[in-house]
Amino acid sequence: MIERKLIVRGVLAGAFAGLLAFVFARVLAEPWIQRAIDYETARNAAQAVLDRASGTLADSSGPDLFSRTVQANVGLGIGMVAFGAALGGIFAVTYAICLGRVGDLRPRSLALVLGLVGFLAVYFVPFLKYPANPPAIGHEETIQERGGLYLTLTLISVLLAIAAVWFGQQLKGRLGSWNATLVAGLSFAVAIGVTLLVLPDVGELAANKAVYGHQSTETPLPLRNAQGTIVFPGFPADVLAAFRLYSVLAQALLWGALSVLFAPLAEKVLQPATR
Repeated sequence: MIERKLIVRGVLAGAFAGLLAFVFARVLAEPWIQRAIDYETARNAAQAVLDRASGTLADSSGPDLFSRTVQANVGLGIGMVAFGAALGGIFAVTYAICLGRVGDLRPRSLALVLGLVGFLAVYFVPFLKYPANPPAIGHEETIQERGGLYLTLTLISVLLAIAAVWFGQQLKGRLGSWNATLVAGLSFAVAIGVTLLVLPDVGELAANKAVYGHQSTETPLPLRNAQGTIVFPGFPADVLAAFRLYSVLAQALLWGALSVLFAPLAEKVLQPATR
């Protein structure tokens, strides 16, 4: 019964956190997404000119199923709220599993710690190796490989986080809570560092190397004509940096709001049982 109440409150807290993240992304991140789309449109037009000049038949893509207005408002809003609700449900289940198994943390403190660990393990660590990209970055030939690598890194990060928590609990009796937490955190950082070095860069995937050579990312390079003259610039660095910054901040807001909202709700559910 308590688990069901926690899950319901987790879903509600996650949905509201998703709404907050949507408002943040719509106001601050969406303009940079539009700039990326404008770049992609202009680059495709330049590429079409080069293709016609060389006698190559350019691929024609049909119109978008949904307009940009629908995508930026209804689509983004529904997606963020639904994602937040699903994340809140998973968060509540994980919270219920951790109760009484990760030390004597108070209900509110456990929610905040779980939110921080979840943000780092589920989002930020995979972001370090495979960061979010705006439109115009990424090649269709590598979508499956990129998705597989991202999911692999996310799974490894979550498993290493669980192992670090277990390791810290084992050390707490000998080293104390503070030192055990430091050792467990350092072990997690070392293991993640090795993982990031082992996994390949996106630019080193076979499809990319065959066409673009050795690159670390799939960020579009300047477009050149047959004579090697640059006819269209590469992807703007400021657009890429701003998009990634606001992507991280939106996720931090989502996880932070979820844990802060869920903490008092969980405490109210657990308080009678505690007494």
